[in-house]
Amino acid sequence: MNRIRRPRRNRKSAAIRTMVAETTLSVNDLIFPLFLIEGTGKKEEIASMPNIYRYTLDLLLEEIKECAALGIKGFCIFPSLGEDKKDKYATEGYNPNSLYNTALKEIKTQFPDIALMTDIAMDPYSSDGHDGIVEKGEILNDETLEILGKMALAQAEAGADILGPSDMMDGRVAYIRNVLDQAGYTNVSIMSYTAKYASAFYGPFRDALDSAPKFGDKKSYQMNPANAKEALIEADLDITEGADMIMVKPALAYLDIIKLLKDNYDVPITAYNVSGEYAMLKAAAEKGWLDGEKTMLESLLSMKRAGADIILTYFAKEVARILRNK
Repeated sequence: MNRIRRPRRNRKSAAIRTMVAETTLSVNDLIFPLFLIEGTGKKEEIASMPNIYRYTLDLLLEEIKECAALGIKGFCIFPSLGEDKKDKYATEGYNPNSLYNTALKEIKTQFPDIALMTDIAMDPYSSDGHDGIVEKGEILNDETLEILGKMALAQAEAGADILGPSDMMDGRVAYIRNVLDQAGYTNVSIMSYTAKYASAFYGPFRDALDSAPKFGDKKSYQMNPANAKEALIEADLDITEGADMIMVKPALAYLDIIKLLKDNYDVPITAYNVSGEYAMLKAAAEKGWLDGEKTMLESLLSMKRAGADIILTYFAKEVARILRNK
């Protein structure tokens, strides 16, 4: 049989498959989210996220050192605070002497060459558990911006390289960019949570931080999972307002949104491979229903294939070890 085109010829060996691969996954693509708690000498495993821990600062520094030795260059820190540190206006979020801002300063001092990313939102510090100021059951958008600006400035002063506004308030990128520039922090980047959906995949993360809303939900500010074109509106706004990078969160159920933004914008696109996505693969692997390593790598590769330049993932350390041994 005379067949001129035989695509299988380009798949016939591992060496050839590697040479013609259209998409690659590198440790340079990854940011590792880490959880910070008060105290010393503590490392608490998160039940719904196997092999992921909350660390006190002393042990967090050791973890960053180990991960950096594996080639991981990006880290995003999230604080888990007791209720005694939370209030209606999230004042601990912009306290320069808070656990979080003190930790950022120490991390950057000890590891000046890493890319240190932060989270800007009220919920870890709010007694209401929401990302904005709550009055009579309503989230106040413009009043919240002032608090977010204070948080951004405190984090920049502590040495953060990339600020991650995750709150989804309208206008927050412009407000934060103006605060930073007025204070002389023109080189601090903003990675905006541009298309952050009101997703059911966030459960384990909220367990990790004990940051679930005390009432209601976040659907009035996070995006409707039914909407794609709305992501273009959010991206237009964030880029116009000064975002250096834009994010899609979650990732696996929103690969079409990653591709949509990649096809329409020239800024780097970030995918957040969220806690629920991590947890479901881990649970299936523990049951023996899936090959954990292969499904992990395939999932992350799909995000790159869809157009993600950067991936925040709890798999980062595992992936770094695997790639180092290849």
